[in-house]
Amino acid sequence: MTDPDPARVRPAPTEAATIDIVVPVYNEERDLATCVRRLHGFLRTGLPYRAQITIADNASTDSTLAVAHELAAELDGVRVLHLDVKGRGRALRSAWSASDADVVAYMDVDLSTDLNALLPLVAPLLSGHSDIAVGSRLSRGSRVVRGPKREIISRCYNLLLRTSLRTRFADAQCGFKAIRTDVARRLLPLVADGEWFFDTELLVIAERAGLRIHEVPVDWIDDADSRVDIIDTARKDLRGIWRLGRALGNGTLPLDEVRAALGREPLVPGVPVGMVGQLVRFAIIGVASTVAYAVLYLALHSIVGAQAANLFALLLTAIFNTAANRSFTFGVAGASGMVRHQAQGLLIFGFGLLLTSGSLFVLQHGYPAASKHLELAVLVVANLVATLVRFIGLRWVFRAAAR
Repeated sequence: MTDPDPARVRPAPTEAATIDIVVPVYNEERDLATCVRRLHGFLRTGLPYRAQITIADNASTDSTLAVAHELAAELDGVRVLHLDVKGRGRALRSAWSASDADVVAYMDVDLSTDLNALLPLVAPLLSGHSDIAVGSRLSRGSRVVRGPKREIISRCYNLLLRTSLRTRFADAQCGFKAIRTDVARRLLPLVADGEWFFDTELLVIAERAGLRIHEVPVDWIDDADSRVDIIDTARKDLRGIWRLGRALGNGTLPLDEVRAALGREPLVPGVPVGMVGQLVRFAIIGVASTVAYAVLYLALHSIVGAQAANLFALLLTAIFNTAANRSFTFGVAGASGMVRHQAQGLLIFGFGLLLTSGSLFVLQHGYPAASKHLELAVLVVANLVATLVRFIGLRWVFRAAAR
């Protein structure tokens, strides 16, 4: 999936840096020198680690590249990477892949984020505690100055990610992120996007692989001169969400391999990653399904009889149960595979029907005077047994998402 972008990189310093900070730029001849000098000064006085700056030029058409080379000649620990194709994701992929630092990071050229957040960003990565660190403008403790339009767009986008891809991080788009280099080398080949969706895709894959994401509240001031095309970016983001959701639903991403390579297997052998949370969500849906089943059974009993009431109540709640578990418990988004999942869910429903109908048959022949409330009690117990089988069965049906 890696873009075959040609990249030209100046030789790295002889002594490997601990942190490599990438500044992606496109036609930034006016602001680049101010940004790099300010960042360079901060790294020399405000960070207790050896750091270098990589200026990643995204096919600029002005004198940005010339300014970058002048800065590299003037300042130690500054290198230049040039790409002939635009795209922030492509620039980061090329720069991070070529880096020999322990931690790679990036920040926007406008330095909207207060640089005092840099040490809290990289420290958990250098200690080995976390795998990725992201600045967040939406976390409690963040201080943000920006217009209402950008605030609304940002919050709506992250809400969309939480509902469609079940993300847990607060802010996907803040231009202030860092990642351990060994982790980046594992994840970058899985990230298909080369533009603005790159950040989101990287974070979602990392989160689904069970990697630890550290969020840092930041002080952030909006850049009034931003040239991002909001409508075009939104369109590409929606397309990226759809594509990534399909890949996760189809199980085409090798998340198990990433977990194994980075030591993020289950803490308890035999207990799959995320299974405890799945059990809790499954139980919530199970309670709702049981209540709905009881209401439907009692409503239909006097109209169609015990066996038919059990059949209809169980069938309707099974369809609801499969749909709810598909989305809520196992995080499968989109319509892809929905019909197949419902068909497989109905096979599991068949076992539940056999168990409950058999229990009802035994009760009615062994105790013909049983009331409908006693019948319901027996059916609820039989449904509890069927529920355990249902959970195991649904984990198989949604096995790609369960990983």
